[in-house]
Amino acid sequence: MKEWNFENEQWTQLPVHLRHLPMFTRHFDLASTFIRFAWFFFLKYIFFKFYIRLKVKGDFASVHKKHPRLIIISNHSSHLDAISISTAIPFRYWLNLYFAAAKDYFFSGFWMTFFSKHCIGAIPLDRQDKKKATIQLCVQLLSKLSNIWMVLFPEGTRSQSGSVRDFKRGVSLFSLRTNTPILFLFLENAHELWPKGAAFAKPGELIVHVGPVHPPSGIDEINRAFRQWGATIDPKKFEYELQNTSIH
Repeated sequence: MKEWNFENEQWTQLPVHLRHLPMFTRHFDLASTFIRFAWFFFLKYIFFKFYIRLKVKGDFASVHKKHPRLIIISNHSSHLDAISISTAIPFRYWLNLYFAAAKDYFFSGFWMTFFSKHCIGAIPLDRQDKKKATIQLCVQLLSKLSNIWMVLFPEGTRSQSGSVRDFKRGVSLFSLRTNTPILFLFLENAHELWPKGAAFAKPGELIVHVGPVHPPSGIDEINRAFRQWGATIDPKKFEYELQNTSIH
């Protein structure tokens, strides 16, 4: 199986779903920036104002001042997760904000690919054929960019019950290899508003809790620290989920 050489095959041979990423973009994409601003405006001033009331407990500006290069991790139980994190983060940081997303889902068709590239700045994670190339891509982005916030959902897929499961080791691998600290987020009430399997979200209140910045660590330490912090917010969500869940 061919592995992409991200250094030497820029633009000409890399697949089109990678060309929006900062290492491969040679020019300022005004159209993409306009699309992202329109999406932010809709989320901030319409959807998360009149339909779902979004509250942010914490200060992203002070975090960014100290840590312009971060891995951001959060619990994952709803389709609201990525868009609520995006909306909680001020737009002035959006051009450096990227979400690691499953390639087979978020890049599965024209419109989904368009949305993933231009609205959320998705980093396509290949969970099947090119896992090594995916790791290489994330490591290079974190190693070579001085301003990047990479959002990961280290549980791997959405929780069916809302309980937070143990994280997969990828987040510690990226953090340790690139010496990148980790910002903890906890999304309160996302699962209650739009659980896995529901057709659409219910109106209500969703709270994004901005937690501590954790130093690069092994996965056991990250799990322990995140659970210790998150349990101070919602202890019930940290009851380990025993049932198996399918990957969307």
